[in-house]
Amino acid sequence: MTTPAHSASGLQAFLKESADRVEGQLQSALARAEPGAETLYEAMRYAALGPGKRLRPALVYASAAAIDSSARHRELCDIAAAALECIHAYSLVHDDLPAMDDDDLRRGRPTCHIRFDEATAILAGDALQTRAFELLAGCDAPAELRLQLLQELARASGACGMVAGQAIDLAAVNQQPGLAQLEQMHRLKTGALIRASARIGALIAGADRQHLDAVTTYADAIGLAFQVQDDILDVTADTATLGKTQGADAARNKPTYVSLLGLDGARDKLAALHRQALDNLAGLGGNCRLLEQLADFIVQRGH
Repeated sequence: MTTPAHSASGLQAFLKESADRVEGQLQSALARAEPGAETLYEAMRYAALGPGKRLRPALVYASAAAIDSSARHRELCDIAAAALECIHAYSLVHDDLPAMDDDDLRRGRPTCHIRFDEATAILAGDALQTRAFELLAGCDAPAELRLQLLQELARASGACGMVAGQAIDLAAVNQQPGLAQLEQMHRLKTGALIRASARIGALIAGADRQHLDAVTTYADAIGLAFQVQDDILDVTADTATLGKTQGADAARNKPTYVSLLGLDGARDKLAALHRQALDNLAGLGGNCRLLEQLADFIVQRGH
């Protein structure tokens, strides 16, 4: 993947290129429907190919480029990015279900269970999750690397990562958790997959332990920053800007950084995490400009 100029326009070109690459991979991965399961595949495509920021794929490409700027890892990055988007799409479909967050709107469109039906949405999420692992297991990479990538994705997606975070989130409704518990929830629910995206890109590019540690600490900071900004936008942006119902967290009495810290305190927290992310890149060396710009992009969303 080419490294664009160091500018806002360069970042937008990079985001478009990475989105185009992963969407092409997803189109291919979700193209063929088993006879009789056409509606299932339609729902899978609806969930995975709808509008979105494609942040996780961008992190795969940017992390790989920071370790090795050549294009020799590009096709493996495409597959890994598609696998991560399948997991992310599945998580959104299930999060929106009536038994979870009960949302009717996602990315400015009806949620999957509204567009189709609840049973189809559940099955689409299940199928997207398993397709993610099928993609990685079948990729053209050395067996040891494939196992590493599968382990990263499994750990981030399951009961040690994203699913655990969702369980904590559901249990926190109408409760008053402290800041440490809120951070733990979001490090798992949102941050784990962001962390895995950055680590997977670095592993594909051959990162050593020092470089992998630097990428990991950077990703931990931006993963939490992503959620803090989400909480800020939930009270400052309108539904059209958000692409989902404005004020939904407050309506469900869910704890947020704004509810615990106030709006100014949440903004201070966001700025501190932004600085932390950029500082952690110092140990990486190489060309980290894309990672720096992605950190800027996360904290400036909605501005």
